[in-house]
Amino acid sequence: MASKALVPFLVAMMLLTGVCNTLFTKYQDNQCVRNCDDPDPKNRKTFEQPVLQTAQMFVGEVGCWLVVGVMAGWQKYKSRRSPKADGYQAVVEDAGDNDNDAASIHSDHPLVQPAPKRADGLLRGYGILLLALPAICDILGTTLVNAGLFMVAASIYQMTRGALVLFVGLFSVVFLQRKLHLFQWVSLVGVVAGVALVGLAGVIWPDTKDALKQAADDAASVDALRAALGVVLIAGAQIFTATQFVLEEFLLERSSIEAIEVVGWEGLFGLAVTLIGMLVLHLVVGRTDAGRYGMFDMVEGFRQMTEYKAVWVSSLLTMVSIGGFNFFGLSVTRSVSATARSTIDSCRTLFIWIVSLGLGWESFKGLQVAGFVLLVYFTFLFNGVVNPPFKFLQSNEEVEELLPEEPIEH
Repeated sequence: MASKALVPFLVAMMLLTGVCNTLFTKYQDNQCVRNCDDPDPKNRKTFEQPVLQTAQMFVGEVGCWLVVGVMAGWQKYKSRRSPKADGYQAVVEDAGDNDNDAASIHSDHPLVQPAPKRADGLLRGYGILLLALPAICDILGTTLVNAGLFMVAASIYQMTRGALVLFVGLFSVVFLQRKLHLFQWVSLVGVVAGVALVGLAGVIWPDTKDALKQAADDAASVDALRAALGVVLIAGAQIFTATQFVLEEFLLERSSIEAIEVVGWEGLFGLAVTLIGMLVLHLVVGRTDAGRYGMFDMVEGFRQMTEYKAVWVSSLLTMVSIGGFNFFGLSVTRSVSATARSTIDSCRTLFIWIVSLGLGWESFKGLQVAGFVLLVYFTFLFNGVVNPPFKFLQSNEEVEELLPEEPIEH
């Protein structure tokens, strides 16, 4: 657990890196990578490589091993400087205990007890491969939300991800045998309503990219369909993210592995599976006439990422930001209350919205405000941050936490 003095700094950095994750990815999506000099805006193509963006996320997670290595090195350094590391321990002399000294020499019990061996439960030995399961869920969920992000505004993307609480709640009941109280079921309905309003705002008033503003007369309807598809992809992706969280909760409850090591292992497994999947999809789809220059054309994707400075710089920044978000999030998550965590997540969405409006990436939508208010209120109600408004919704029983291991959303 982090010291109290460090908690405000860790919270601020968690919030900053969480905001940067979305903004850097959206900035990357906005970069023109082909036919940029074409006078017809419809022929200009922006960076749309959700699978490659998933790979860069896992590279950021793999970076957590650097933190693990530094922490292990620091602990080793501290232990070498400590006299206890060599088995020495100060002995308080007592004149009446001289007869016990001889007995202690022949004792079978050392003065300094060795550290107990860690039993990693399900994740011991080859069992660590089980972390590939939540990693695969992460691949599917992240790829879908990345695909949805280049169809909708950054704030709508972030708000739509609020549907996660719905699937986490349902899956926790079905698979983890958790109990939901009446006010929590009402909260889930409210969350759905909030997400629906946010998605509707994106469909009715889609934010078109600059290159498309002067396109054909039917551009509005095309953008509306893209926005609707984007919202569906992002909301649907939360099924895989919720499955990932429930799997992580199941595994972590039955093992003693450090959470940051879990992130590192999932990063390794996720990166390996993603790269293999990219190669297979390139051979099957990307090399065909229909798939050329598309999201499964791995060669074109790497060309776009390496040839355009804005793309590869934003890619590096995203990797660093994701690695930092995991580190700061795991450092602070058990040092603050559920109230603080819910507030941080809501502030993250709000800041993304404010920055996007300031940069001109999207326009203000009143309906989106209503959806956001519903989403925040019912998420707070679900997590026990605010009390139920009616007495019949209040519970006399203690409300258990659905995911005590507290996985971190990217």
